[in-house]
Amino acid sequence: MLSKRELFFKHVGQTSYAPPAIEVESASGSYVYDTSGKKYLDLIAGVSVGNVGHCHPKVVEAVKTQAEKYMHVMVYGEYILNPQVAYAERLCSLLPTSLNSVFYVNSGSEAVEAAMKLAKRYTGRSEIVAFKNAYHGSTHGAASLMSSNAYTYAYRPLVPVIRFLDFNDCAQLDLITEKTAAVFFEFVQSEAGYIPANQEFALKLRERCSETGTLLIADEVQTGFGRTGKLFAFEHYNIVPDILVIAKGMGGGMPIGALVADKFVTDAFTNNPVLGHITTFGGHPVSAAAALASLDVIVNENVIEQIAVKSKLFIENLIHPKIADVRGFGLMLSVGVGSFENVKNLILKGFELGFLTDWFLFEDKRFRISPPLTISNSEINTAVSLIKKALSKI
Repeated sequence: MLSKRELFFKHVGQTSYAPPAIEVESASGSYVYDTSGKKYLDLIAGVSVGNVGHCHPKVVEAVKTQAEKYMHVMVYGEYILNPQVAYAERLCSLLPTSLNSVFYVNSGSEAVEAAMKLAKRYTGRSEIVAFKNAYHGSTHGAASLMSSNAYTYAYRPLVPVIRFLDFNDCAQLDLITEKTAAVFFEFVQSEAGYIPANQEFALKLRERCSETGTLLIADEVQTGFGRTGKLFAFEHYNIVPDILVIAKGMGGGMPIGALVADKFVTDAFTNNPVLGHITTFGGHPVSAAAALASLDVIVNENVIEQIAVKSKLFIENLIHPKIADVRGFGLMLSVGVGSFENVKNLILKGFELGFLTDWFLFEDKRFRISPPLTISNSEINTAVSLIKKALSKI
């Protein structure tokens, strides 16, 4: 009889030649447990998904309660489903008044796909601008916003009429014109190794988009829901995007995504053509209920107010001869260790010592720290100790 590991490699599709293949038994708070009982301090949280930790009791209870009422019926904006309505009302109450309509999807990639279509439909334009070393997802349209040929050459031809600019370079903003439908923008470039936008660049980008009638689309799939020390990263910059793209930390561990815009903008999907973007499971009632519970935890339990202190605790204590620097924003931290070999060996040593971290797509000399926002100070001290121990062994 084949073992579960053997069945995994035989029947489950993989995305790399050597997946770590930890056999997960359970997860709780900041820890993942394998079938042998070994625990791993999770410093990636599913890549910024588990913002309220694994299996938060209030999220679990919301899932159970909603699952007992109804699950899938018809979700894409045709029936009135209480979890969708309650979440949209709650989220919009926390956002600027121009971000007042939530269009539900399943994931960050799909939210980006929907935003691409909406921008073209609403503006009547075809050109889209993105930034070099940005990451907006792996579906065909979202991947077309990726400047790296290494990850896209096998899937050509990509979506046409996409222009790439250098991040944080104000001199190139004039390339945004009246032909540009939208600019996709990360306030903290995620897969480039957590590089924050500078204030001047963000302000000038907003001004240029307003001048040309271009929609500024903020991709906050990784930065959203408290990770940077604000509910959303755009709040640090005192500007408001035209469309907000969200997912990952939105669902408390359940799959859900959305774009948020003015109702006048999202209504463009209702005509010419009708059903301009539809999705069978977008805003699934159970996921929406989980998202509301997660949002309430983040907002009501002082999670965001603790981010700056926790970030500082990591940064001030991550001192080691192999650590060149630590950068990022809030609990989106990127640690430079000099080489990809060091990153790879650190990740492998982490499995051995009992912590989980990961690498970046476009920055191979750094590893990421994006733990549950609910990680305790004592768990941070443990994490720092384990990282230093791992670095000393490689």
